[in-house]
Amino acid sequence: MTTFAVLGTGVVGRVIATNLVELGHQVFLGTRNPSETNNREDLAKWLGENTSIELLTFFDAAHRADAIVNALPGHACLEVFTSLVLSDAKSVTGKTVIDISNPLDFSQGFPPTLFVKDTDSLAEQIQRTIPTAKVVKTLNTMTADWMIPRKMDPSKELSVFLSSDDEAAKNFVKEILQSFGHRDIIDIGDLSSARAAEMLLPMWLRLSVAMNSYSMNFKIIR
Repeated sequence: MTTFAVLGTGVVGRVIATNLVELGHQVFLGTRNPSETNNREDLAKWLGENTSIELLTFFDAAHRADAIVNALPGHACLEVFTSLVLSDAKSVTGKTVIDISNPLDFSQGFPPTLFVKDTDSLAEQIQRTIPTAKVVKTLNTMTADWMIPRKMDPSKELSVFLSSDDEAAKNFVKEILQSFGHRDIIDIGDLSSARAAEMLLPMWLRLSVAMNSYSMNFKIIR
């Protein structure tokens, strides 16, 4: 059993948290202000249905966890991780950080642009912000429900990508992905390869508009 801090209380964070618990792990759900977050009717109901998941501050969740899942909106990531380091760098030191975020900029409407691309990535920026942690980019190229293929029709094949500078962290995340039901896990390289994974999002969003559905994913055919 691994203790995870899932940072972010949106749909992605909840899907990941629920499935980690189902697989026998302990989960703390991190938010900025637990008392305010708990006043949200939808989240209070969800927590009532998932009583083993404790809602904590970002710092308390990260500090008590063995590994961290970044399910925050892209624009919030660096601020949150900076605050963790300033509070106590030990909250992230040596820990694997599974980064699911995307650098989406909705300031000009939909479809969004990327606020970092080509020569850098949000994953790399997070790694520079928390240099004592081990950032692994994955799962950012699909909608929340498709992150857990063990609950899907097995005929729906999909590919998931993996980027990190740390091989041990990458292997740990690969095992987690396999427990989620992923079979086609493609290691695309060191953390700089996260640039490509993040830049795939504009295509995914355009396809979602063209197909009028988020229920899809990329599959690499060999």
